[in-house]
Amino acid sequence: MKVAELAHAGGVTAETVRHYTRQGLITAQRDPDNNYQRFDQHALTRLKFISQARQLGFSLADISQILEQADHQDSPCPLVRDLLKQHLPRVRERIRELEALSERMELALDSWQKMPDGVPDGNSVCCLIEGLPQEALSDISTTEHSDGSTS
Repeated sequence: MKVAELAHAGGVTAETVRHYTRQGLITAQRDPDNNYQRFDQHALTRLKFISQARQLGFSLADISQILEQADHQDSPCPLVRDLLKQHLPRVRERIRELEALSERMELALDSWQKMPDGVPDGNSVCCLIEGLPQEALSDISTTEHSDGSTS
């Protein structure tokens, strides 16, 4: 398969295939007649694996480690479990941050419904953002962490 064919079969862009090739995550053979990259079924299998791993939140560095262990005939499953255990708390924290952001956005929208539209006058850019009362956000922006601390 050529780059575009592999990309289509794997549900990604051709640039993604090129990037993964440059990163060494998938490999190609060179066609001696025209020097095009040619990918085999193994490359497609790896491409699909990479896509699935990315959907689970694994970084390309994580995926590289996983593939390296598999390439050495070692089971990468313990590594996969450990990596997910490391990532999960960060994902949960990010969800808390996004929920707090959502609350701030809802508060802003509620407040902005009552405000008139303004025209920039050299001292302000947008009266909606600049006029949002900070004290109204102070309670929302303080997020409690799982360890009991706040930010």
